[in-house]
Order: sequence, then structure tokens, then C-alpha cells
Amino acid sequence: MTMRTHYCGELRSSDIDSTVTVCGWVDTRRVHSEHLAFIDLRDHTGIIQCVVDEKLDLRSEFVVSITGTVRSRFEGKSNEKLSTGEVELGDCSVELLSSAEPPPFPMHERSDVDENIRLRHRYLDLRKTRMQKNLRIRAKVNSAIRKAMEKQGFVEIETPMLIASTPEGARDFVVPSRLHPTNFYALPQSPQIFKQLCMVGGIDRYYQIARCLRDEDLRADRQFEFMQLDMEASFVTQEDVLSFVSEAIKDSVESITGERPGKIPTMTWHDAMERFGSDKPDTRFGMELIELSDIFQDTEANVFKVDCVKGILYPKGAEILGRNAIDSLTEKCQNWGAKGLAWFRVGENSSLEGALTKFMSDKEIEQLASSMGADAGDMVFVIADQRRTVNHILGLLRLELARPPVGEGGLNFLWITEFPLFESVTDSGEPIPAHHPFTMPHPEDLGMLDTASGAEYLSIRSQAYDLVLNGWELGSGSVRIHKKDIQAKIFNMLGIQDEEAEQKFGFLLDAFKYGAPPHAGFAFGIDRLVALLAGEENIREVIAFPKTQSGSDPLTNAPTPLDSTHLEELGLRLSPDTT
Repeated sequence: MTMRTHYCGELRSSDIDSTVTVCGWVDTRRVHSEHLAFIDLRDHTGIIQCVVDEKLDLRSEFVVSITGTVRSRFEGKSNEKLSTGEVELGDCSVELLSSAEPPPFPMHERSDVDENIRLRHRYLDLRKTRMQKNLRIRAKVNSAIRKAMEKQGFVEIETPMLIASTPEGARDFVVPSRLHPTNFYALPQSPQIFKQLCMVGGIDRYYQIARCLRDEDLRADRQFEFMQLDMEASFVTQEDVLSFVSEAIKDSVESITGERPGKIPTMTWHDAMERFGSDKPDTRFGMELIELSDIFQDTEANVFKVDCVKGILYPKGAEILGRNAIDSLTEKCQNWGAKGLAWFRVGENSSLEGALTKFMSDKEIEQLASSMGADAGDMVFVIADQRRTVNHILGLLRLELARPPVGEGGLNFLWITEFPLFESVTDSGEPIPAHHPFTMPHPEDLGMLDTASGAEYLSIRSQAYDLVLNGWELGSGSVRIHKKDIQAKIFNMLGIQDEEAEQKFGFLLDAFKYGAPPHAGFAFGIDRLVALLAGEENIREVIAFPKTQSGSDPLTNAPTPLDSTHLEELGLRLSPDTT
């Protein structure tokens, strides 16, 4: 015999006259008369109203089983806010399964609770509709991803959690080895090396929903440990990988929203930086960066005698922003690295009003208004500096002015391609890779590996690509280097000698000696995707047991010190400065 016949939120008018048993938590108790009380019983599917004997001592969060007959509510007493609002359970018998102390915070969704208290009692927070919804969205996304990858011929393979430390761009979490004193394992920042080894091993198409760990500062879209869809495939092009991942993404979205996204557009890194000032542009709104440098080629205004001048148009901004708000924006731009912020209110006949107009010619004023497409009531913001600085500042300013809330504006996916192979150059002239050193250069730029020097390195493109959603970077990937001569050139350009390459990447390079197929891969963050699908600003709201912004866990009090016996067993001694 089962403990329950139905879930609370399943009961409808079609169940009237049925005798059912439901189980859950007492959400509220309302006394109607001396012999009658209404109990709202809650489980993860919803709430059902039960009419019980008032004498029963049932309080909030008591766990009970209730058997009763489904009946219509009295006329005028339906509750449109509940899926079960037209029915209730009558003639109820109640079995108390577990009593409960008063919870440390109200269990109603509308209550505002300090996050540390929520995480300290996360098991209670999980009972709320919000967390139930988010975690079930996450489960559906995971299921859709697995089905999509298997449909495309991928094999799920688990890679190890205890590995050697590898250069991945962030700090490793390390684990001391008891059997090998003074030696340490690292927890994986990603399965990168192992999935490439799978390609050498002939797996052909690998995927994994992988747990990864990085010891880096936390923020709204970052946790120490996170989950990602990790994939790698052999004998494929960049376009193949984008297609594989797009299918998994579309299936995931459709499983939650019921609507399948169309073709995901592609934009080069260069165009993204020039148009939006970001390599992860939020394309839910316009306000693109407008090139103005030509207008000020012969200017007498010293502020515009620079490498690059660009602007953004804030529609109706003159009606929205007062002087205090403009001063605040100017201060923010200066904190981001700007020398200042030029601003202009647009008046009738596209005339411009602003402090800098007295230093500008009539032609410059007219061309500025025309180039920006300005109308009366708009505002124009202009940054003049080095191109990289201009793009960066205006990209941040556009988000500050007009970025919609995370749950508004739809889902705007975007592929960013042709990232630079190198992000900067050292004082000694060696390029610094923008990705890991196994990223294949763009085929049109291979010749530059032999001819480039200094700043020319920064114009070499890679076959690296990112997936962006509403201004969040979901993930990244690349075509990998599998040819020994190209890999040797990259190592040489980076100043990595044979001995260092063998020390850092020896087991991968050794594997490549035995026949490495052309291969490429990708990984995207499941936490981030689920957060955006759930309309959450912070990935902590879609993780069952997350860490706080400071990296602590109020529930278990982690991280905690080890006692001296455990330290001795591991061969560890703490520095006096850390005790």
C-alpha cells in the first residue's frame, strides 16, 4: 500500500467524489469555528485546502498525511491563485508524521530573508516554490542536454577528479596525498586534457556533464564549483561544433519554455567589440557604439584630438537624466578608466546642448547629431581615447543605462568567433595567449606565426568561439592544435622551452606522437544557462547548496580547520602566520 495516492497540486474538479490520500507540510492553518479548521497542505506540486477537526494540534511545517474526499469549494470561495483552487478535501482523517519547531524565517515566498540565514537553513529554503521551480528547471535542462548529445552520437565518459595541477588560468584547489607525503592532487578546473586524450583514444565524440572547481573570486555568475556541458569531437570543423552545441541549447530551452529558438546568429570578436564594446554583448537592446573619429579629424577641440572617438545614443535620455545622474555617470566612466565623459542634450531641430559645444565647429555639431541619428529629447554620450579604452568604457556605459532585468527581453543567444589568438605582449616581446596554448590559429593567419612581431601578434585570429546569452558568457571552445609543427611554433612564440612544455603538458604531447586526429570542443556553464532560463540574477538561486559571496558555507561551516592528528597523518604543518 502506498503512503499517498495523489500529489497536493494534482487535484482538480475531475477528481470530485474520489477518496484520496495526500502527504506534505502544513503551509497555513485557519480556524473557522469551534469544530472546524482549514489546513493548506503543501508539497512540491502545490497546495490543497483540507477541512479538518479544529481540535487537532497542527502547526506550520508539521508533516502530515491526510485522507479525505475531493469536493467542490463553496460558491464564491474558489481561489484562482491556486491550481487546486476549485476543490478541497473534506471528511478528513489526519496522521501526524513529524512535528516541527517554528522555522527561523517565514516560509512564504513574499518574505525577504537575509541570504546567510537562507543558506544556513538551506533545507528549509529548498521547500519554497522558487527553489523547487529552479532545481526542477535544472533537472530538465540536464536531461535535455544528455538526450541532445546522445542523439548526435556523443558518448558520456567520466574523467577523474584527482589530477595533476595544470595551467588553466585560475588557481587550483589542491588535495594533499596521504600515501605520497609532500605531494598533492589538484581538483580539475576543466576536463580539458582528458577529453583531448579521449580523441587520441578514438572515442570520436565525447561529452560529460562535468563538475569543475576553480579557486577564484566569487560573483553573481561564478562559484568555486560549477557544472558544465563538456564536449569534444574528432574530424570536425568549428561549424560542426557550433551546430552540436546549438542543438543541445535549443533542446534545453524548448524543454523549459515550450518554444524552440531559431538559428543562433554569429558575430566576430572584432565586430562585437566595435559595435557593443564587449566580447559578450547583450543584444536584447540597441544603443550600439557609433564611430565618430572621422568627424573630428581636423578638430580644434583638444579633447577629441585622440586615436578614437565614439558615442552612444540614449533615446529620450534628456527627459530622464538630471545633472546629478549625469555627474554620477561621469564618475563611473572615470572609475572604469576614462579621462572624462562628453555629453550632449538634443534639442529641437537636432541641436546639441553641452559644455563642449563651444569648442566645436558648427559642422562638427551638425555631423555629430546626424551620425548619431539624434532626435529632440535624446542624449548623446561620447568617449575619446585609445580605441580599446573607448570600446570598453562605452560598452559598460550602455549596460549601465539600458540593460533590461535578467527576466525581460527574451533569450538572445549569440556566437562570437575569431577571437584573437593572443591578448597582449610582454615587455620582452613575447605574446600572451588569450586561451590555452593548444588553440588552433585561424587558417588565414597561419603565415603570421612566422612573420609577426610585437603588436602584430594581436591581429592573429584564432579558431576560438564563445556562446553568449543576454550578455552572459555561457561557454567557450576552440579547434585544437593537433599538428606537431604548429604546436612547436606556438610554444616557441610563447617562450615555452622543450623542458617546460614536457613538464606542463608532457602526457598530452606524448599522446599526440601516436596519431592525434583533428579535433575541437566546447564547454558551457549549466548554472548560468539555468539561471537565465529561471530569470535569476545570481547562479546561487539555481544551485541546491551554494557558497556565499565570501566562499563559505553557512550550512556546514565549511571551510573548517583540520585537527593536529589529521594534519600529521597528511604530513602537513601550518605556518605560524596562518594559525
